[in-house]
This record gives sequence, C-alpha cells and structure tokens, in this order.
Amino acid sequence: MEKRSIILKKEENQILNEKHKGIKNVGFFNDLEKLKKGVPVDYIIGWVDFLNCKIDLSLKPLIPRVETEFWVEKVIMEILELSKDNKLKVLDIFSGSGCIGVSILKNCPNTKVDFAEVNSKFIKQIKKNLSINKILYPSSLKDRGRANIIQSNIFDNIKDKYDIILANPPYVSTNRRGNVQRSVLEYEPSEAVFGGKDGLFFIRDFLAKAKDYLLSKGNIEPFIYLEFDSFQKSKIENMLAEYNYSSWQFFKDQFNRWRFAKIFK
Repeated sequence: MEKRSIILKKEENQILNEKHKGIKNVGFFNDLEKLKKGVPVDYIIGWVDFLNCKIDLSLKPLIPRVETEFWVEKVIMEILELSKDNKLKVLDIFSGSGCIGVSILKNCPNTKVDFAEVNSKFIKQIKKNLSINKILYPSSLKDRGRANIIQSNIFDNIKDKYDIILANPPYVSTNRRGNVQRSVLEYEPSEAVFGGKDGLFFIRDFLAKAKDYLLSKGNIEPFIYLEFDSFQKSKIENMLAEYNYSSWQFFKDQFNRWRFAKIFK
C-alpha cells in the first residue's frame, strides 16, 4: 500500500508539472480524480517522451513501454551505423501510436519508414505523431515522402520489401489476464495487448510470412526485430526453425527478462 502511495504521489507531480505547469488549477484537481479512478497517468498527461520524440496519446493507442524504448534505442544505433552508406527501408508493423517508426525517422535521417496498422483510429494517431515531430508536415521538402502509412492486417496490404522490419505485436496471453494491471484492462485497447490464449496468435502469423517481405541480401543483411513476452522464448525459437529462418539471437530487456529477438532471413 505504501509503495502504491509513493507511485500515486509521483504521478500527481507528473500531472502537475508536465500538464499544468506547476499550477494547481481546476483542471489539475479534475485530473487527480481521473488518476484515483485508475486512468493511466500517460493518458491524463496526453503524451509520452519516446527517444527524443513527443508521442501524442489523445486517441488512446497502447501506451509505449520502457521495454520497447530499450530495444528501439539499440535499433537506432544500429541503423545509424548501417545507413552511413545506405538509404534503408524500414517497416514498423503493428504500429499503434507510431512511436517506433517515428523515432526511427526522427533519429535516423537516411531512412524511409512504412507504418502498417489495422485500426483506422490509430492511423490518425500516427499521422498526428508524424506532424507533431515534423516528419511529414509542416516539414522541409526533403522530409516529404519519408513516411508512408498503410492500413493493413499484418501483411495483407503490404506490397513492398524492406531492409528492416520492426514488430511489437499484441502478445499478452489471455490465460495470464489475471496478471495484467487493472488500468491496462480498463483503459488500454485490448486488441493491442492480447494475442490469444498463448499470446502467440499474431506472432505466429507474422513469422510465417515476414521473411517474404525482407529484401535480398545486398550491402546489408536484412533483419527483423520482434518484441515478445519472456515465457514465449522457446516457442518462438521453435517457430523460427519451423519457418526456416537462417539465424536469430534473443536478448533481455533492462529488467533482465527475455524481451526481443533479432532475426535474419
């Protein structure tokens, strides 16, 4: 209980300073009531910082997690090195807020990113986040065309091939629903959280097709980054062997849990 009180106090201060500029006005006290009801603090503030990007959450996409930020930062460092002599084509699939693709475009100038998202509301959210971060508009002419948004259920409407595919699919098992925070269950989009009984429904479909959307090996060897739940590691490894991927490596997040894999065609 004491730990929860400390968290609530921290979140109150976040709301006060980040949204209300330190002024305890009527809006601030209204927001405290929302906080007490369990509304996630990031929805109340309305945005989060994600790798030097302001990610708007006004249309209530999945809130970007620090675990995702952890591996995307590593991808950015890798892309910066690879893109010194190559213009890279990147697919951000299961885009949601667009935080992954937006951060790539913002931090890696020699890239083009396609966003694939099935939910039309979140497509509007991606457009908003591109605009806020000056990727599409208002923008210099050289930035126009670096981003493209495709409404697609996984690969259904994807026609192109890519150097890099970045995937953060819904992967929480419905069997583990009891372990999910109440605020997530009540306020975040369930279709962006849950991936069937074992959490692998979308991952299975994605891995069955993804290698066909990677470019052939050229100046760089194309690859995939995939986020998953820690207990899914062995089953994902079996899938990678079943679908004849050439090689892969699993990594832990900042909390020492298996969280993401780098996969080669």
